[in-house]
Amino acid sequence: MTVMTPKILIYSHDTFGLGHLRRCRTIAQSLVGSFPEMSVLILSGSPIIGSFEFRSRVDFVRIPGVIKLRSGEYTSLSLQLDINETIAIRSSIIEHTAKVFKPDIFIVDKEPLGLRSEVLPTLQYLKGQKTRLVLGLRDVMDDPLVLKEEWLRKRAYPALNDLYDEIWVYGPSVMNNPLDGLGFDQSVMQKTLFTGYLRRSMPSSAQDFTAPFDGAPYVLVTPGGGGDGVELVDWVMRAYEARLRPLFPALIVLGPFMSKADVEAFTTRASHLRDVEILRFTPEIEPYMANATAVIGMGGYNTFCEVLSFDNPALLVPRVVPRREQAIRAEQAQRLGLAQMLPIDSYPSVELMVKALANLPFIAPPSHAHSENYLGGLDVINLRTAEILGMSDQALMQRLNVSADPKLTCKTG
Repeated sequence: MTVMTPKILIYSHDTFGLGHLRRCRTIAQSLVGSFPEMSVLILSGSPIIGSFEFRSRVDFVRIPGVIKLRSGEYTSLSLQLDINETIAIRSSIIEHTAKVFKPDIFIVDKEPLGLRSEVLPTLQYLKGQKTRLVLGLRDVMDDPLVLKEEWLRKRAYPALNDLYDEIWVYGPSVMNNPLDGLGFDQSVMQKTLFTGYLRRSMPSSAQDFTAPFDGAPYVLVTPGGGGDGVELVDWVMRAYEARLRPLFPALIVLGPFMSKADVEAFTTRASHLRDVEILRFTPEIEPYMANATAVIGMGGYNTFCEVLSFDNPALLVPRVVPRREQAIRAEQAQRLGLAQMLPIDSYPSVELMVKALANLPFIAPPSHAHSENYLGGLDVINLRTAEILGMSDQALMQRLNVSADPKLTCKTG
């Protein structure tokens, strides 16, 4: 098909944290920047999606929010409704939006059928409309045995076999294949495109950035959305409170989903430390990342993309529950020389954290391990989108100039 005014619909699986929304937003911003006539619509349940700025021709539909509890159960975020009622409303909005918007490509983030199969009716409808159906996956999903059991329970296998036309893995094949060990036959594996990581860039508002600590070198501490980053922040603050060795000042961005009680406790502790500052939340963390001497994070997908993009020496302290995703990514990153890792099992050893923080600013940045080779994700997605839409835009091809390194990207079928 050749489409002059293409439309892309993206479903962002949002029940906890910022990861899905920020990944989908990054892809959408890149697509409209490469295709002047394109419109991208994001379906999201994130309660803070309105805090982010979007480029012209990118918009969003906010569906009722749902949050995942530590027990693994889901509940409505704001509405006093049974979870099944909330899912029914979400599913109806998603399907109706797709029918009215008539997308040429539908990209589903992470969850093959969406939350509690809420996207299945939309997938089935769009399949009949010849919409190209794409499942977008992180470089790492979880331990394969755990993910296999989960996808079998959620009945996701038929969707990958029969509904989805393509599977885009937002990472290089040298890092990880999230489908390995899941038992898919060759027909599914042939749908897979390894894009590379999604490069992050400075927002236009960065010109108004004011550096913390009066411009002195600092390390940035980011637990992502913050809902599950209390141990990391506490561990870092214990290191500064101990004063065992001189450390670079630390800017800690707590994240929008950290509990009010934890925010207040950390803010109080920081008020007694001259070399620690607290920032509650910023939708534009890129300037803080780019200006930081080093970064301490949990190893979530977006933080890792930013570390590679801004070439920061990084210490990753990954969580291991409810998923091992961050731990698997951190272990691979350390193996490839892209970052250092400190297991959360060592918490709260002050001596270990102090030693890691003191050494961090002096370790080699990711570029020493050729991280630039891993950052072609957005270009690969733009090129593949042009192919799907039947566009022979030579200017686009020349501008992106993506090399098909089989170690980084692999598309068959």
